[in-house]
Amino acid sequence: MPIYTQIILLIIAFLVFVFLVMYLSGLGMRRLCLKIIAEMEEARAFNEKRAIKLQDERRNIFRVGTKNLRPRALNVLLSDGLVIKAPGGKYYLDKDKVAMLKNR
Repeated sequence: MPIYTQIILLIIAFLVFVFLVMYLSGLGMRRLCLKIIAEMEEARAFNEKRAIKLQDERRNIFRVGTKNLRPRALNVLLSDGLVIKAPGGKYYLDKDKVAMLKNR
């Protein structure tokens, strides 16, 4: 096989690998967001009075690694407006936006 063909195939394989890793990490983040929403629904945290405490920052000192993605998933939910931060570091769901998400 000519060297140019090998280089092109290597570049294509690398791009497929990068796309696959990005896609799978997105699926993991989606699963984690849905898990957080399910936990909050189970606790019936739909207003400030029923708000619950969630882990909103990483616990390790060096802030490296990919094991704990809950804070990042919580930030995604906050930026989408599905979760609202209450005073005292607690969180609750926006019932209307969650209903719209489930109707999609």
